[in-house]
Amino acid sequence: MPGTGEPAVRPEALLLTVFGDHVLDRGVAVSTGGVIAALDRLGVGEHATRATLSRMVRRDLLHTVRRGRQAFLGLTGHGTAVLRDGQRRLDGDVVDRHWDGRWTLLTFSVPETRRADRYALRTRLGWFGFGPLRSGLWVSASAADIAPALAELDLLDHAEVFRAEPYLWTDPARIAREAWDLPGIAAGYEQFLRRWGGGTGAGLGDDLCCRIRLGAEWLLLIRRDPVLPPELLPPDWPGTRAAALFRALRQRWTGPAEELAGELLEAIVAE
Repeated sequence: MPGTGEPAVRPEALLLTVFGDHVLDRGVAVSTGGVIAALDRLGVGEHATRATLSRMVRRDLLHTVRRGRQAFLGLTGHGTAVLRDGQRRLDGDVVDRHWDGRWTLLTFSVPETRRADRYALRTRLGWFGFGPLRSGLWVSASAADIAPALAELDLLDHAEVFRAEPYLWTDPARIAREAWDLPGIAAGYEQFLRRWGGGTGAGLGDDLCCRIRLGAEWLLLIRRDPVLPPELLPPDWPGTRAAALFRALRQRWTGPAEELAGELLEAIVAE
């Protein structure tokens, strides 16, 4: 593996990367056997891959297409939406250079009887760049529309959203430090730079393996990052250097990975 301190990457993260790179918006479904073979190259056994694929089908991310005795996997509408959102984050920057100084504030109160929905909401708020500032109060430096996520969980009537700016003694940088674990996020980027800084993917195998692992690890990192403006971040924010490295390696391995995927992942037109 490249460098030390390899982060734990679950099979689902690797599979989402495969489908995002080679199925999303292509109108195809790919062979189950090919997907299993791709993850086998990354050290994930057939049983673990099949179990994860089954869970993804149950969660309406994937659907199965039969051609004779052979099974293919395609994206559902929900899976397409999830992966498009992920691709948006993968293609985006890790620093907001157009901040207008205003914050989005979200308050919510979810009944104890809907504890699972409350947990799901907190998870999605983190993905949309929100951080917990006080009990029941979450903040974001962006104007991301959280309404669809609230509506999907049927929580629109349990939340209120405001746009505001700090006043008097309130320090925006202090808000950022309290709402997010910036040292922890920075440490993740530093680890990424150490692991991938050589640019060789040593120990990962071929270019397809490198491309899949790179994308999966980067997605884990940016899930934690609220994408703050420079004035709210510590000096020499490592996310900027890590993002530049990610983009360079992703571009380097895209062409070769496509060729290998074409040989491994038999594809048919999706229904």
